[in-house]
Formats: sequence, C-alpha cells, structure tokens
Amino acid sequence: MVRQSKPKPIYRVLFVQQGQVYEVYASEVAASNIFGFLEVADLHFSRSEIIADPSEEKLRQEFAGVSRIFVPYHAVLRIDQVEKAGVSRVAAAEGGGVMPFPIPMAKPGRPEGR
Repeated sequence: MVRQSKPKPIYRVLFVQQGQVYEVYASEVAASNIFGFLEVADLHFSRSEIIADPSEEKLRQEFAGVSRIFVPYHAVLRIDQVEKAGVSRVAAAEGGGVMPFPIPMAKPGRPEGR
C-alpha cells in the first residue's frame, strides 16, 4: 500500500509595514526566538510568466534572496491556513476598522512592578 504524504500547509499572512498592507503566502509561520516577532519562511510566489502582477513583482524583488522574514507581532493583521497559494500583493492601508491587538511589553522573566 502506497501511503501519500500530507501536503505542507500554506498560510496567508497579512501585515502592515510603512502604511501598506502586505499579503504573502508561506509554508512556515511560527513564533520567533526574537522576542516580539513572528517568523515567516518559505515564501510562495505565483509561477505565471505570462501575466505579471506589478504588486507581486515588487514583493518578489523586495524579498529576493530572503529565506525568512521577521514581522513584529503588532504589525500582523491576520493569518489564514489556505488550500493553495494565491497572488501575493501590496496595497495601501486604508483607514478601516482594524485595531492592533494590545500587547503588554513587560520584560520576560521579570515580575512587573519591581
């Protein structure tokens, strides 16, 4: 009996950087060893050479040669597990009702108030 391996999950990660919303697809998303950062690795870009999306080309050039990106927790808007990778893009951040999740920034291993 041939056992089929389960395909690697793909995640869509939306985060804000310099007034723009980045939407990237990756196979690895985890808490980083760097305090306060999310680690995103194995980025996916579409394979189509016929139709070039300028937004995706900008991302492809920006992340060329990058194996992992570290995104501050407060910049992350959403993480979804999806069936297949879509088109990565960058869009202007609009003043919607998105509020960053408040994170207390106490030093790890040290009780507050001392």
